Amino acid sequence: MDKKAKDVLILDLKDLTTMADYFVICSGESTAQVKAIAELIEEKFNEAGIKPLGIEGLKYSHWVLMDYGDVIIHIFEDETRKFYELEKLWIDAKRVQL
Repeated sequence: MDKKAKDVLILDLKDLTTMADYFVICSGESTAQVKAIAELIEEKFNEAGIKPLGIEGLKYSHWVLMDYGDVIIHIFEDETRKFYELEKLWIDAKRVQL
């Protein structure tokens, strides 16, 4: 498995919380890469007519959270992802294969 596929994790939260149906967790090697990933996601979603409910963290880009209602996307800078280990908070969530 290449690094890109390994770094993306999709968690199915439907049976665990009403906050969202899915979390997408991914990371970039630098804050510039995190910002670029977030901007590309926003651009592609906008092209599809999907607007975010909110985007947080873009200014510093250590952890960008993009809220699309049923799907919440977390984009971490590598070290920040290791520090927070968000995946461990949702250990009971089903993992969705890409």
